[in-house]
Amino acid sequence: MKKVLAVLVAGMLFGPMVTLLGVGVLVNPALTSQALCIASGVIFGPVPDSLTVTTNDGTTFTLNKAQLTHAATIIETGARIPGVGREGILIALMAALTESTLRQLSNTGTYPESATYPNDGDGGDHDSLGLFQMRPQSGWGTVAELMDPAYQAAAFYGGPDGPNYPSPRGLLDIPGWQQMDKGEVAQAVEVSAFPDRYQNYEPVARMILDALTVNQRPGGGDTTPADPDIPETRSLVFPLPNGSYTQTSDFGPRIDPINGEQRLHAGTDYAAADGTPVFALADGIVTYAGMVDGYSGQITIEHTVDGKPVATKYIHMWAHGIHVQTGDRVIAGQHIGDVGSSGHSTGPHLHLQVHPGGANAEAVDPVPWLAAHGVQGIDDATAGGAGCAV
Repeated sequence: MKKVLAVLVAGMLFGPMVTLLGVGVLVNPALTSQALCIASGVIFGPVPDSLTVTTNDGTTFTLNKAQLTHAATIIETGARIPGVGREGILIALMAALTESTLRQLSNTGTYPESATYPNDGDGGDHDSLGLFQMRPQSGWGTVAELMDPAYQAAAFYGGPDGPNYPSPRGLLDIPGWQQMDKGEVAQAVEVSAFPDRYQNYEPVARMILDALTVNQRPGGGDTTPADPDIPETRSLVFPLPNGSYTQTSDFGPRIDPINGEQRLHAGTDYAAADGTPVFALADGIVTYAGMVDGYSGQITIEHTVDGKPVATKYIHMWAHGIHVQTGDRVIAGQHIGDVGSSGHSTGPHLHLQVHPGGANAEAVDPVPWLAAHGVQGIDDATAGGAGCAV
């Protein structure tokens, strides 16, 4: 992993033209006029040479190519981590702008060896390093790791797969961060002596994200989706964190555990603790988010997978556990809600339905459908009975 990150940084700092593709930053001058699509229907184009921005307090300044390249690394890293989404990326940009003005800073006063790594200048804030001014002595990583912008971005986002898990906490390790003020979230990760600074850079972060990404237009891209308003998904993600769930009821006919009637169970149930994050399985558009018949929480998302329409439904969330709205565009792995037990349910769980052809088409068994599409995570579920969740 560290070797891969080192290659990414080297390409990012020394390439003649930087574009974002897949999980890395690749140097390819032939792509200077070609926008590159990655997950979420977002197009990453060439990094501009400069960008003039203005903070909340009215301060205007210009970011150079190196700073914007670091911003691109932060964006691309966040786009690949389930649960981060656009809002999490904005928070990361706000933090890096505040801490270093998007500069990868060495610290020769405390760590003379830091000057031997690619950097944008020397900082002097105690023993802090890099874009997010992370401290080796606080457990964020070694000097070599923290002098890698991609490593710092991954550490800031955190989560179970983060390089610093479980401590220090990254963004995904902050409970309820989606409902918090963005500046408060940045402070919760950075633990700064000046907690009110981050909010000043929110408009700058938004300008950067808008400048480096473009929402895909209907009919755009290199595919022909079934619905031109729904871009082809670029990845699929299992909708629950690894190790957090148990498969408790299969798709198909069964005896309803509540009323004892024979009925079709149109999805698969995964029991998980109340409040466990639920992720969007693929890029798409939310066509319903709310309480069905006033008592059962549901999110419906329309996708394009392999050029064909597919809908997914996520059921039994509490009203307060629904984090998207109808009309929202979401990315694969985005945190869209929390596991609950609303409606026709015997305990906290996610009821997942997959509808090839769209939300009004018949549901199919999600397990073989996910396996056929190479979705990781289903092997972690242990098949069980129908008594725990319905």
